[in-house]
Amino acid sequence: MPTIGIILGSTRPNRVGEQVARWVLDHAARRTDARFELLDLRDHPLPHLDEPMPPSLGQYQNEHTRHWAETIAAYDGFVIVTPEYNHGIPGVLKNALDYLYAEWNNKALGLVSYGIAGGARSAEHLRLVAAELQMADVRQQVMLSLFTDFKDFSVFEPGDHHVHALNTMLDQVIAWTSALAPLRTAPAVAH
Repeated sequence: MPTIGIILGSTRPNRVGEQVARWVLDHAARRTDARFELLDLRDHPLPHLDEPMPPSLGQYQNEHTRHWAETIAAYDGFVIVTPEYNHGIPGVLKNALDYLYAEWNNKALGLVSYGIAGGARSAEHLRLVAAELQMADVRQQVMLSLFTDFKDFSVFEPGDHHVHALNTMLDQVIAWTSALAPLRTAPAVAH
């Protein structure tokens, strides 16, 4: 059974993303076709990228990088919950992605975004980053508006229609996770 990590991509004080990530986890945990775990970036503090070698070489010098690599390598796919900051993803999320390379490869990715415009631009930004990391982002995504899905911009009260979008996205992530499994177990190809 595949294991899917739900990455909470914000570490700000008073973040609303934790409510969103728990909502995703609550719905995902009802499924029997995969295991889901929450990965809060607050629990994995990484300094700004401080590895002397490019991540694509896999020559990690720092203990915090090796720990992060082991954590990410243990998952078969991901759902990333991200806010939109200035038309992009949070710096802490970009940094966490940039630290590694092979550990992200050939894994499916689903997106749950939130913001004034549903986090659409952060989702598009994340798709570009994921492509370079050789991740397979699925088409269906969940876009949550700070105007309509959050009371007073702080209490998460999603519309019922988001559950259908979430379940469809999870279906796609699990299908792609299974389809990509042979690539994750194949021997690495020399560059």
